[in-house]
Amino acid sequence: MSTAQLVIASKEGDNEAFGRLLEQYRGYLLMLAHRYLSEPLRRRVDPADIVQLTFLEAKRDLNGFRGATPAEFAGWLRGILKNNVATAVTRHVTTQKRSIKREVNAGGGNQNDTNPGGWIQQLPGSTTSPSGVAIRGEAVVALMAALHELPETQAEAIRLRYMEGLPLADIVDRMGKSDTAVAGLLKRGLQKLRTIMDTQRSPWLSG
Repeated sequence: MSTAQLVIASKEGDNEAFGRLLEQYRGYLLMLAHRYLSEPLRRRVDPADIVQLTFLEAKRDLNGFRGATPAEFAGWLRGILKNNVATAVTRHVTTQKRSIKREVNAGGGNQNDTNPGGWIQQLPGSTTSPSGVAIRGEAVVALMAALHELPETQAEAIRLRYMEGLPLADIVDRMGKSDTAVAGLLKRGLQKLRTIMDTQRSPWLSG
């Protein structure tokens, strides 16, 4: 079934179709979770866990989904994901404040070190974590980092085309956009990526 057909079948109570539908959006939601969670927060919260929670809540609240297209379903999932990220951020900031308060009471630290508004931000172009340093040279890591600098729809079109290897027709179906719109997203996205990446190290952008 096409993505549009999976959406309809899912709304009609087909659990198998709903499971297949969710799996089609796993990569998209993981990309967003990395985009919304700062590097310090990702040390505490696994983006994959945020996505799994989003899936569970989507299954629970499917009756509340009023749309009928893949694009509307993607937007609905994105809203659930954002709420889960916001909850994770709130918990993290609360924990940070408690930790800093203990440090201040002990004679150290600075209450101005917290910045709740700064926890949700785009993934940096590079990472300083030990694991990030070890794999920084891998093309897939560089590509994912660069994707976070693109508008969301451009990044998703490129991810589907160059990381999942989907043909244009499938991307059109998945994103719920026209052939022309998807082609435009790919063209503009690639142009932007080529300004921020070393194309010689990225097999997806060569040619």
